[in-house]
Amino acid sequence: MEDGIMNGKALWVVLEAKPGKEAEVEKFLQAGQALVEAEPKTVSWFAIKIAPSTYGIFDTFADDSGRDAHLNGKVAQALKEKASELLAKSPSIEKIDVIASKLPK
Repeated sequence: MEDGIMNGKALWVVLEAKPGKEAEVEKFLQAGQALVEAEPKTVSWFAIKIAPSTYGIFDTFADDSGRDAHLNGKVAQALKEKASELLAKSPSIEKIDVIASKLPK
């Protein structure tokens, strides 16, 4: 498929901010966008707010090599470094498969 992710790979990450650290988690996620922009194998990346202190990241890749590159990239490293300071518990990271998608051309 043209967008490169039909039957592709994805990650679903849930982050729970420590009390009082919500604004810092949001800033961290916003800053992460610039790092992801430099990852050629990351097709799409979304940082979302699920609840007052719960955040998510959904990103897509054409294949396992793209997903693995992201998991070993700068955003993942930064998250590991900041997790104990910003998060109430370890992030939940799920490797998932994309079975259908629609992205702008």
